[in-house]
Amino acid sequence: MEMANELTITVIQSNIFWEDKEKNKRMFDKIFGKLSQTTDLIILPEMFNTGFSMRPSLLAEAMNGPTVSWMGKIASQYNTAVTGSIIIKENENFLNRMIWMFPHGNYDYYDKRHLFRMGEENQEYSAGSRKLITNWKGWRFRPLVCYDLRFPVWSRNRNDYDMIIYVANWPEARRNVWKNLLVARAIENQAYVVGVNRVGVDGRHISYAGDSTIVDPMGNIVSEISAYDESVKTISLSLNELITFREKFPVHLDADDFRIKL
Repeated sequence: MEMANELTITVIQSNIFWEDKEKNKRMFDKIFGKLSQTTDLIILPEMFNTGFSMRPSLLAEAMNGPTVSWMGKIASQYNTAVTGSIIIKENENFLNRMIWMFPHGNYDYYDKRHLFRMGEENQEYSAGSRKLITNWKGWRFRPLVCYDLRFPVWSRNRNDYDMIIYVANWPEARRNVWKNLLVARAIENQAYVVGVNRVGVDGRHISYAGDSTIVDPMGNIVSEISAYDESVKTISLSLNELITFREKFPVHLDADDFRIKL
């Protein structure tokens, strides 16, 4: 696999049409068509084709369904990895599954572990239990979903990833929590942190400010999209800078060893 010191990522902060998968895919098709430069990774929000719906029995797809196929088409067409979460049905369970689609058609996936009980997600969906580290262009990625951000033990870097990505439908009412925790996760894990959130108002009358943000391993915000804007941001990040910082300040060598009970 080709290795890239400079990785170019594209963050898409969008509104989401409520429970309208085809309309959302057409919207993203238009956004992709306007990208002004090549990119290595496109990141979409949580449940990007439906919004944060609690009606999975009506909206879920199989892994061989139309949305996963669409992600494969996009990845191939633009020669990039594409990630974001959708509603998947598997073995009679409904899952908030983050798909990581490679341009050659293969994929990895991660099922959201921490289900947002205040939004009744835990009543409609099954929690995942499998940690995913996926590799692309010499970088190691940890894909996570929204509420996972609040749980530092599950997010902890065991010296096994370079970038952690949170895709979200994180409500406006707690935007300060979102922004602060993204910075905290970058500092404590000595990794790039990318948080991609939606904007607009969903079908349950919940408002979203976006505040999509990229944080470097020192906790500095290197890129952010203005609140409430439907916007696309593309930025290049350096793996060498990350490695150099970790070598100069090797916090991971003093980290506590632990096991997570699943």
